Amino acid sequence: MHAAGVLAKPDTLSEFGLRRVLVVLCVSEIVSWGVLYYALPVLAPAIADSTGWSIAGVTAAFSTGLVVSALVGIPVGRWLDRIGPRLVMTTGSVLAVPAVVGIALAPTLPWFVAAWVLAGVAMAGTLYPPAFAALTRWWGPRRLAALTALTLLAGLSSTIFAPLTATLLAHGGWRHTYLTLAAVLGSITIPGHLWGLRGRWPEPDPAETVRQEHVPDAIIRSRAFLLLVAAVALGTFTAFAVVVNQVPLLIERGMSTTSAAWALGLGGLGQVLGRLGYRHLVAATTVRVRGVVVLALTAATTGLLAVLPGPATLLIAAAMLAGAARGVFTLLQATAISDRWGAAHYGRLNGLLSAPALLATALAPWAGSALAQTLDGYPAVFALLAALGALAAVLAAGTVPTGQRHPT
Repeated sequence: MHAAGVLAKPDTLSEFGLRRVLVVLCVSEIVSWGVLYYALPVLAPAIADSTGWSIAGVTAAFSTGLVVSALVGIPVGRWLDRIGPRLVMTTGSVLAVPAVVGIALAPTLPWFVAAWVLAGVAMAGTLYPPAFAALTRWWGPRRLAALTALTLLAGLSSTIFAPLTATLLAHGGWRHTYLTLAAVLGSITIPGHLWGLRGRWPEPDPAETVRQEHVPDAIIRSRAFLLLVAAVALGTFTAFAVVVNQVPLLIERGMSTTSAAWALGLGGLGQVLGRLGYRHLVAATTVRVRGVVVLALTAATTGLLAVLPGPATLLIAAAMLAGAARGVFTLLQATAISDRWGAAHYGRLNGLLSAPALLATALAPWAGSALAQTLDGYPAVFALLAALGALAAVLAAGTVPTGQRHPT
């Protein structure tokens, strides 16, 4: 039986209201990820060329925003449990607009960093964790279908915003691009969150507290929760380091930059296919087995990229497999709390679970290039990442609370 188990009491939202929430979050996640996350990799070279700031400095400002997002996400999780997503996500969207405008107008690198700090606060209120919390509580036993739809559509964010950002850059420079993106973000996400997320925030369903035998503080201190945090953080570091370092690895293997970029893009297609198959994996496995299998697949596909010398066709196939594993891992993380402890304290627990994972995301771009220099090439980096993924799979075996029967 699913962690949500028994049918919940009547929804506080009608079927139309539930679908409205899902549509709003799909659109707002595409835009929020596109503006606050995927635009920077496209614009970073132009920012460095225009300002004289180093690429490392520009990337460090972005990483600072991710660190702030991880830290702020912890109290945001508590607020989500108490008051729901409407105020939290609307506030995040409102803060995102001056943050992006500040990025666009920053006269010096310190001001640029400060604007990314504010953007980090906005990210904590607009990216996946609050959206996951909203769907987990409102959709109840049907949460997996809603979370799958959200991650499938939000996965198109880079597909939409990377070329859009490049087009804007070609016509007006990076500052004008960010100002335009700020207008897009504000005009879509603020009204979307303010009006689209209306509806009474339901109390935790008693069916969701069947496994909630301890207060949240006891869960947070438990061996299962601590191992889950470690496994998810290591898995996230592996997955994101693979994404940001895959192109230089494939170039080292003899592929052209264009071909390597296509391989990365096809990895995104693999990510979508992996998410489509997650419901079948849920039906066929227990919580423990699912965690071990997904993280082991992440490790195995990363290792495959490390050892395959070519040809290009096999490397592209391996990139798609790595993308599929990454796509499944996103849903594994989204459901990790509710599968083990129900949804009663999802916001708080998921905030704590997500914080180290976001820190790993912030560290991954720098760590990959630094390790490549130390280990004399990217194949050795990917072998190390595969080992970290394998360690995450081992830790996942201990992430089910003791005494929990027949987790699915």
